[in-house]
Amino acid sequence: MSTATTRPPEGRYGRSTDERADRKLKIAATVLGAVVLVVLGWFGYHYVVGNKISAEIITFKTYDDSVRVHLEVRKDSGTNGYCTVRSQAENGAEVGRADFRFDGAATRIDRVVTLRTTSQGTTAELLGCHTD
Repeated sequence: MSTATTRPPEGRYGRSTDERADRKLKIAATVLGAVVLVVLGWFGYHYVVGNKISAEIITFKTYDDSVRVHLEVRKDSGTNGYCTVRSQAENGAEVGRADFRFDGAATRIDRVVTLRTTSQGTTAELLGCHTD
């Protein structure tokens, strides 16, 4: 006993509408994927190129009323800017925040800064760096 199929013979009636829809979806997905990649690349490029000053916290030490932070700053020669550092208490409350300026021709600056706090902080967090 054989089972009857409902499919027409291959190539006899042309492409089915499902195949056409699948092809259109594949094209649309490819175009959309390419657009997303271009947009992400554009934003990434402008973030890296446009950011003329960056820093990282090397170490920090907490005291009763301050936090000493060792910052390493990298910037373009002659660029003036500042970096914002904050400290939080053990319960998560912010106990100190300050901006530290970095001016001059040097492109790499290692500096230990002191962040005054209202009570003992347990962290030192770099919030970001900005140019003037």
